[in-house]
Amino acid sequence: MTIRQPTHTPYDGSSKLFTIGLKPLEIERWIEVDEFLLPHLAEKQRLYADIPEKVFVEEADTRDAQSEVLALLSPHLIAKHPRTHFGAGSDVEVIGLASATDRLPPALREAPLARASLLVQEDLILMRRDERGWRLAAGSLCFPSSWSLQEKFGKPLQEIHAPVPGFGPGTRPAELINRMFDGLQGQAVERFNWSIQAGDALYHPLSNIQRIDRATNRPTRFADGDINAHAFMRVERQTLRKLPVSSDILFTIRIHLDPLKVLDAHPDRATLAASFVEQLLALDQQQLDYKGLTADRDRLVAFLNGIAGSA
Repeated sequence: MTIRQPTHTPYDGSSKLFTIGLKPLEIERWIEVDEFLLPHLAEKQRLYADIPEKVFVEEADTRDAQSEVLALLSPHLIAKHPRTHFGAGSDVEVIGLASATDRLPPALREAPLARASLLVQEDLILMRRDERGWRLAAGSLCFPSSWSLQEKFGKPLQEIHAPVPGFGPGTRPAELINRMFDGLQGQAVERFNWSIQAGDALYHPLSNIQRIDRATNRPTRFADGDINAHAFMRVERQTLRKLPVSSDILFTIRIHLDPLKVLDAHPDRATLAASFVEQLLALDQQQLDYKGLTADRDRLVAFLNGIAGSA
């Protein structure tokens, strides 16, 4: 049986944790579509039906900017992904599914960003500039990586990033991110983030601080099962693109989930595992706690060293 290899491997050292790491992105590669398109969209539809208030927010005056997002996405999907999307203009749909509007709860059918979100696997976040900096003005976040859309709604970047070690208000990285947002023009950029989680849940809203092992008072995720069976690599591919009319910024987040054990079959498994170990060992205590790896790092390192040693 052929084992699916990870699409992205930022843990190879190309995208170090707790760095900004923005790189230019060719527009042709803006949106990613793979064999998980339909199940991912089905999960989004389920979340919209069950907990719409937790996965979609909008300020009242963002509908025009939301329409811009849909107007940018539609021709891109038709041109670059004709095997999965069809239509004309802003009327684009996914082959084999009912229209995005019909798959939304009635209260969200007039929100263009919600409709756009059911065309792609990416989550879509709209950032808007005010005197405080760039704030989260609207968003569809069905696949959060340890954060709450409701909690971050309306907040500027420096407050959104406050829990991230070294990225809170007043830090140099926080100032740099705001400057990068200010300087973004017609080009698109991308960056990667990654973590390790227990299980393959796409909807992953609890912060690592909320997942505390009462016995050790440290975040842990693998106490109830072995790493080989339960550890998944969660890779976030993030893109930024300024909207031409509103000058708002569209922030996309695409989640890739792969079992950690797939590295054992990777042709470059020794290099990947060794780099993975190097980055895990480089994290300080605050970073380990934030990532929820304090109680599990040594077990992960041993597992990865076993992969490297078997090459």
